[in-house]
Amino acid sequence: MQDWLRMSAAELGRGIGAGQIDPVALTQTYLDAIDAHPLKDRIYARVTHDRARTEARAAAARAQSGHRLSPLDGVPISWKDLFDTAGIATEAGSKLLKDRVPERDAIVLRNATAAGLVCLGKTHMSELAFSGLGHNPSTATPPCVNDEAAVSGGSSSGAAASVAFGLAAAGIGSDTGGSVRIPAAWNDLVGLKTTAGRLTLEGVVPLAKKFDTIGPLCRTVEDAALLLAALEDSAAADQHHPPLKGLRFGVLKTVAQDDLEEAPQRAFDETVAQLRDAGVRFDKIEIPEVSEAMPLSGCLFTTEAYGLWRDVIEADPEAMYAEILERFRLGKGFSGPDYVAAWDKLEHLRMEYTAVTAGYDAIVLPAAPILAPNLERLTTDHDYYVRANLLALRNTRIGNLMGLSALTLPTGVPSCGFMLMGQPMGEARLLRVAAAVEEALH
Repeated sequence: MQDWLRMSAAELGRGIGAGQIDPVALTQTYLDAIDAHPLKDRIYARVTHDRARTEARAAAARAQSGHRLSPLDGVPISWKDLFDTAGIATEAGSKLLKDRVPERDAIVLRNATAAGLVCLGKTHMSELAFSGLGHNPSTATPPCVNDEAAVSGGSSSGAAASVAFGLAAAGIGSDTGGSVRIPAAWNDLVGLKTTAGRLTLEGVVPLAKKFDTIGPLCRTVEDAALLLAALEDSAAADQHHPPLKGLRFGVLKTVAQDDLEEAPQRAFDETVAQLRDAGVRFDKIEIPEVSEAMPLSGCLFTTEAYGLWRDVIEADPEAMYAEILERFRLGKGFSGPDYVAAWDKLEHLRMEYTAVTAGYDAIVLPAAPILAPNLERLTTDHDYYVRANLLALRNTRIGNLMGLSALTLPTGVPSCGFMLMGQPMGEARLLRVAAAVEEALH
């Protein structure tokens, strides 16, 4: 049974379908593992024992009658604590939302439940999702699976830890500037950032609605495809992937290769070499539009975030972690015309980027230029915190600014991800290409 805790969601689903795995026993195995784990309270904000067992019993009955709802019917997963759960507190990692109990599930959770997925509980996160590091002194800071003295990455920090430590078959997170892909990369997982607007945000505590996206953190690309289908109530993308030979990848040089630590640089170079040996063609490309877009993020992200949260924050600013409060308040410094002009410029840059990259099967880059930072130093060194947060999110933010689909894969070097960026709404193609890469790297 303990092997279940390390199996992919798809493998567990196939086991349930074949009658080899009982959803009730599977869910109880996960609940027991969570309850016994010494880091449980740093990973899970709330464990939904009763809901999980009820959903597992229903899944077991469907499996026995031959009426399963999806390939993942009966598979237990975790949810970041910004997805509304009916009758269960949803606080988005902030004391500002303490004891906030929604009346209904977020639509994506409703869709996943309708596909038979079992809700294990809510995972810790960066406060109001506004940090790529995952440090949250207001609630809890999940650890990195490769270094428990380091942060796990944010803002979907507990989502990543729940999977990496064997306490969920997959986790559902959100990504506004890298919040799925950073924790996925630092915890050796697959993380999918969907295109903004693809999945409904109804019932999701927002950060910056024009950039907020929802995506899974999981063990395999197949899992990511199946979970995306469950979240949007659709059929999963065909996973028959193309042969690597003949694929054309653009290696993004602009910004993305600057200031890389040794391990991410080595992991990226080794991955490129391995894929080149398998027949992938690589072109090193400069995209000036990326350099032009990056400075716009300071206005676009902070202005929208502060605009959404200003009244709540300023009613009780002392309730917030000071580093997050400072980041929100950066939005004060921009005017309405600044914001409108920045969006107008970004929309033009997006069109240019799409035109330049249209001939590539993916644009590739290191998921993060740095490894997971040390937690103690983050708490005592403000300058280190600011620099680490900006660097952590630098490469992932490119995909958010350009409105792309993107996915990070483990490289085999601990806490180093290999990121592929696809076209807007290009998740189906991206997942097939990523599956081919995944196969070559194993």
